[in-house]
Amino acid sequence: MDLFPYKDFKLGSRSVIEDFTTVNNGVGEVIIGNDSFIGVGNVIIGPVEIGNHVMTAQNVVMSGMNHSYEDINTPPTIQKVSTDQIKIADNVWVGANSVITAGVNIGRHTVIGAGSVVTKDLPAYCVAVG
Repeated sequence: MDLFPYKDFKLGSRSVIEDFTTVNNGVGEVIIGNDSFIGVGNVIIGPVEIGNHVMTAQNVVMSGMNHSYEDINTPPTIQKVSTDQIKIADNVWVGANSVITAGVNIGRHTVIGAGSVVTKDLPAYCVAVG
């Protein structure tokens, strides 16, 4: 856990975070609802809000943070950082090795296939792959 005292981290009741997962709330809070299961080796960088009964398989990456690259004369390491909250509604299943990018909202009862890269909002009750 890479947790900072000036941003919230909440883990709901009966929720589990498996081994080798990194949770970082340095640039935005990380909220995980009740009865959720975060799989082995996930990376969660806030701001991220995960609902109830959400399941992520192994090696899922969710990052509410982006590094800008606006000036080619400035190293990427010292350029601006921006944040945009990720929201995952209740009863979502995220397949292994998926990536969810900043600002994405995922509707309830959505299934994300393994290896997907999610760059846009997903409605409720859908299956998304790719």
